[in-house]
Amino acid sequence: MEYLWLFIAFLLILAGNAGVLIPFLPGIPLIYAAYLVWGIASGWRDYGATTMVVLGVVTLLSYAVDYFAGAVGAKKYGASPLGVWGSIIGGIVGFVFFSVPGLILGPFAGAIAGEMLAGKRQQEAWRAGWGAFLGFLAGSVFKIALAILMTGLFIFYLIF
Repeated sequence: MEYLWLFIAFLLILAGNAGVLIPFLPGIPLIYAAYLVWGIASGWRDYGATTMVVLGVVTLLSYAVDYFAGAVGAKKYGASPLGVWGSIIGGIVGFVFFSVPGLILGPFAGAIAGEMLAGKRQQEAWRAGWGAFLGFLAGSVFKIALAILMTGLFIFYLIF
């Protein structure tokens, strides 16, 4: 029976790794769920509460990265407060109405719209939009690295 739970945990890890590339799957939370499933099934013999708390915080951090990476990128590229808020709102609205393309382009368009509302020149608005897009890409790279790290740590715990 334990092998079945291990198999389920690995399926969750595979789905989680796919989820960092496919935005509508909750990637990092699925990997965290794999830790939870295996921890319960194995009686917590491979890792314990400290690991689960640390990974829980990391999982919550990955959600923050989803929502704020574009805004941070826009700010780094000189966006005004309206541009930063536009990036955040654009990401949320874009995802709700346009799924994956909206998640990618929403922060970009929102930052540009916010900058235009703030009275910035078109060149400055596009620069903030570019920053929002780069922030989104940096957040995606962070989540991919996190998924690889969590997967490797899971395998490490199983072997050692």
